[in-house]
Amino acid sequence: MSELLAGWKRTHFCGQIGLEDCGKEAVMMGWVQVRRDLGAVIFVDLRDKTGLGQVVFDKSLCRHFDKAEQIRSEYVIAVQGVIRPRSPETVNPNMVTGQVELKATDIKVLSASETPPFEIDDDTAVNETLRLKYRYLDLRRPSMQSNLFLRSKVCSIVRNFLAENGFTEIETPILCKSTPEGARDYLVPSRVHEGEFYALPQSPQLFKQILMVSGMDRYYQIARCFRDEDLRADRQPEFTQIDMELSFVEENDVMEVNERLMARIFKECLGYEMSLPLKRITWQEAMDKYGSDKPDLRFGLEMVDVSDLVKDTEFKAFAGAVAAGGSVRAINAKGCVNILARREIDALGEFVKTFKAKGLAWISLKEEGIQSAITKFFTPEQTDAIIKRLDGQTGDILFFIADSKNEIVYKALGELRLRLGKRLDLIDKNDFKFCWVTEFPLLEYSEEEQRLVAVHHPFTSPMDEDLSLLDTDPLRARAKAYDMVLNGVELGGGSIRIHVADVQEKMFQLIGLDEQTAHERFGYLLNAFRYGVPPHGGLAFGLDRLVMLLAGKDSIRDVIAFPKVQNASCLMTDAPTPVDDKQLRELHIRVDKRHD
Repeated sequence: MSELLAGWKRTHFCGQIGLEDCGKEAVMMGWVQVRRDLGAVIFVDLRDKTGLGQVVFDKSLCRHFDKAEQIRSEYVIAVQGVIRPRSPETVNPNMVTGQVELKATDIKVLSASETPPFEIDDDTAVNETLRLKYRYLDLRRPSMQSNLFLRSKVCSIVRNFLAENGFTEIETPILCKSTPEGARDYLVPSRVHEGEFYALPQSPQLFKQILMVSGMDRYYQIARCFRDEDLRADRQPEFTQIDMELSFVEENDVMEVNERLMARIFKECLGYEMSLPLKRITWQEAMDKYGSDKPDLRFGLEMVDVSDLVKDTEFKAFAGAVAAGGSVRAINAKGCVNILARREIDALGEFVKTFKAKGLAWISLKEEGIQSAITKFFTPEQTDAIIKRLDGQTGDILFFIADSKNEIVYKALGELRLRLGKRLDLIDKNDFKFCWVTEFPLLEYSEEEQRLVAVHHPFTSPMDEDLSLLDTDPLRARAKAYDMVLNGVELGGGSIRIHVADVQEKMFQLIGLDEQTAHERFGYLLNAFRYGVPPHGGLAFGLDRLVMLLAGKDSIRDVIAFPKVQNASCLMTDAPTPVDDKQLRELHIRVDKRHD
């Protein structure tokens, strides 16, 4: 039977006792990590959130030694005793508390435990499905607790920094109006308003702009957001943003304060000194060099455009791509002739096809000469020009992708660049390479919807010098948008917002929203804009991704206490689940179980 504390008060955490505590009476409480029974003496490693401390139960000293004989792994106990130094031969250099131990005089068994389905130990390999089903046990592991402590520390740093810089923390609603422009909303039926629904916020975007209209000047929120979208390793249906908005600012103002915020986080969490200001790359430069709007700058392998050199060759795959308005681009994988076998090169050809490329061409610069299936279509002068453009040297392999659509070339060659960077061991995992990507396209054409859509959102301001393009060539218009990128991961992004009514109306027209539809969806923002709007802009960081990178993890599930799996279900609680008919009737809902 479990005991009550009965007035016992914890005086020391398990992982924080040291030589300075020797001679002190102490009470420690926690979980039994390991128990070693030597008969008249029992040793226990006791665990709490701070780590491990050794407890010694001696039959001649401990008042309830029989209870110590009963305990097993994961029992919760409280122990009274005196902290003593260990004898020199028993000092454990692998434990922070390895120079001392608690000599027990009494014990209370606060809670018994069944044998857990896996050991509570970082060294034990456990299937993630099992970990998530028993998440309360998984979270006892030191590494998982460390991740959540880190997350908490990041939130504290953010709050302190933004308060120092004049920001006000303001909560915005969770039950919102649905605005179907972007990812799918999670809908919440209203019991009071029959047949009507709230939506969970995909972000606080409209509310934070209204707060700027309200004169709040600088707002922030560590905000819960929800998107009903197909999941990947770095996506969750519910996630957290460090969200902010500032009035009377331009791009540089928003970027500067966020550089300093990120520098504070990395300094206090990792001791890493960021060099400010951060490197800035335009979106077009990022795509041309790296094939990605979130480039990994830890290694080279930059892409090179060779379209002008191959447009008049007899190689139809290249010449035809350029003639159709596309391009031919290449990467020089330096010094890898003797690293990549032919079968591996062939596998890379299949790899790029998964990104819609038609194939992968290559030129291998060997000691004995050029090896390639494509150079027979080039004159010697054309071949030399290509090799010179790519700075080709003996030992290099030049990889080419051609397509009539530049976006396919960018994507396929960009992914090949990342794959080669890993394969050739060019990426220093201990390095941090930050940059800003700026001047994104304002609009793009959606083949699925057969219309223009906003690249970020429809409240993003175009560059001043591109305003006239909205009437003549809107796809060429650039946005006052900016993303902070770290090691190929987008940490956060934002923009300067539209605050002029006629520009906002034009933007709605371009994405196919007539005046009535725009007011149905965004009327409360548009009405607010009638009463004086300061120029404003903001940014939102993905807290989960940020902590994932700080912790050196590969999945955001490792830095979220209770994550969902890929089908948006919770293995621990079994959510989502059916609800009873009474609840449905109250919500005026009937579930149709038929399938099309």
